[in-house]
Amino acid sequence: MTTIDPIADMLTRIRNAIMARHEFVDVPYSNMKYSISKILKDEGYIRNCKIFVDENRKKFLKIYINYDENNNSVITGLKKISKPGRRVYIKAKDILKVKNNNLGLLIISTSKGLMTDFNARKNNIGGEPLLMVW
Repeated sequence: MTTIDPIADMLTRIRNAIMARHEFVDVPYSNMKYSISKILKDEGYIRNCKIFVDENRKKFLKIYINYDENNNSVITGLKKISKPGRRVYIKAKDILKVKNNNLGLLIISTSKGLMTDFNARKNNIGGEPLLMVW
């Protein structure tokens, strides 16, 4: 079964795994999802992400969720910004800081690939904001 918005599906799977206190979650593979999970790993929101192939030769991502010493998830919120029904684009000067830039992250799809809000402001590149993480 295909989904209309695979990134929103990935975020929902992560949210559900966090609420159920799972150690990891499996997500169908795509280059966009892998790039998002690599950014989340680099920023410390998830522990790791690995690519696996199942018996039907389908790729999937295994995303390992990061918990702190009190067994609370590092991710407290995920929000999809641009959706298939309503695309949103922003200029480099209009990129806002998420939660004072020390508590949140905005992932933007630019002409130079996926990058964080900090890198997009630094490189003066606008694009499509995909999701917010805090």
